[in-house]
Amino acid sequence: MSGLTWQVVVLIGLTAAVGAYVQAVVGLGLGLLTAPIVALLEPSLVPTLPLWLALVVAGLNLADEHAHVDWRSISWALPARVPGTVVGAWLVTSFTSEQIGIALALMVLVAVGLTVHTVTVPLNPLSLTIAGFVAGATGTATSVGGPPIALLYQRERPEVVRATLSVFFFAGVILSLAVLAFSGSLGRTASLLALALAPLVLVGYAGGRASRPFVNGPSFRHAVLVVCTVSAVVLLVRSLA
Repeated sequence: MSGLTWQVVVLIGLTAAVGAYVQAVVGLGLGLLTAPIVALLEPSLVPTLPLWLALVVAGLNLADEHAHVDWRSISWALPARVPGTVVGAWLVTSFTSEQIGIALALMVLVAVGLTVHTVTVPLNPLSLTIAGFVAGATGTATSVGGPPIALLYQRERPEVVRATLSVFFFAGVILSLAVLAFSGSLGRTASLLALALAPLVLVGYAGGRASRPFVNGPSFRHAVLVVCTVSAVVLLVRSLA
């Protein structure tokens, strides 16, 4: 990690802690916040570093709320992530990160806009399969794979959302890392930095866990939409710049 300045490491670490806090409350957020920041500061660390950090938080959330997992939905969304992950690995080698980022940001903003105007997409095998595929592709290519699934679940109980997303993220991130390793795109520096930043992620998660009782009902849905929107705007600005 000799090529990284301490200022960059500290900023990434603080961002990861905030992202872990948000994900502990909402069910997603670490990848959405860290991926654009890491890409701006040190593009070579994307997508490996955000994926490793997301794996830690997803594992903590899953261990904490595994009793609330919606396994029926997982049985449709998770298998669809496999071909999506392969497509994501292909995108990494075929398009620039800017092109992928712009496409993803616009997709998320359109989805958020539709849901704000009370367009509700039902939770069924078709919607879950499509969301799982898209999340696999975007998660592998940009580290931002949460919005497609989260937008489907925004009206469910917070504990169900967090637990179910954690299963999807945990298994999906492992798959994404495996594919990146197979394709030779798994960076050693990013992996070592993830290990060094793990304590900050744990601190952020602990704070978010303590804040859960204050975010539920309509406020939880609004939090999901805000997290998705902010991540999309940051990703769009970064990609255009």
